[in-house]
Amino acid sequence: MSYAVKELFYTLQGEGGNTGRAAVFCRFTGCNLWTGRPEDRLRAVCQFCDTDFVGTDGPGGGRFATAQELAHAAWKVFVAGSTPGADLAARIRGPGGQQAAKEAQDPAERLDLPERLQSTGGSASLRPLVVCTGGEPLLQLDAPLVAAFHAAGFLVAIETNGTLALPQGPEPRGGIDWVCVSPKAGAPLLLTAGDELKLIYPQPGAEPERYVHLPFANFFLQPMDGPARAENTALAVRYCLLHPQWRLSLQTHKLLGIP
Repeated sequence: MSYAVKELFYTLQGEGGNTGRAAVFCRFTGCNLWTGRPEDRLRAVCQFCDTDFVGTDGPGGGRFATAQELAHAAWKVFVAGSTPGADLAARIRGPGGQQAAKEAQDPAERLDLPERLQSTGGSASLRPLVVCTGGEPLLQLDAPLVAAFHAAGFLVAIETNGTLALPQGPEPRGGIDWVCVSPKAGAPLLLTAGDELKLIYPQPGAEPERYVHLPFANFFLQPMDGPARAENTALAVRYCLLHPQWRLSLQTHKLLGIP
């Protein structure tokens, strides 16, 4: 299977349970709840998406013929971004599909774990993280790619709308280390367990009480962005105060002005 990636970049996770953690973001093209075209937004199931996931023209984006090529490209982005002295452009820039394919086949381009990480003993808290997002990543993420990311040294996280099944494989959850589900009103929820349920709030038809009984380790309310962001933030704060099982998630990357 080949993979179409909008962008591949290194930054800090801005929201949810891994807020503040450095990660490579692998944003896949395509979504099953919206085409990504502005003219289709009012007909979409999800009408508030704030992400461009159309095409492969973003930083590090491209078409990758194999799982190994994409994992190699992600590792290059991590090494470049986590190297002292790298500028911001280097931190968010990665090789496109054709360049990554050439490098993945060249033994001279093999990338080793930076020395400062070699003594971690495999600690999950210190292994680099790749976040598979979109669009909807489960349209493309499969067991071979999860395995390739693991072989490259990554922990694998996913941010999904929860309407599609996780990859099938010998490991539970297809080997994915962190599952974040963000339900959308009007969309059937297939994934009903995971590490994190992150609900954009408010959403008529997707009230928090619909999900609070599900076996997720963490529950987050994230104020819906847009013209009513201040009002939505106040509503989310109020709800979290009245229902302490829920925690507030803010899009800190937007506050910081980073990808």
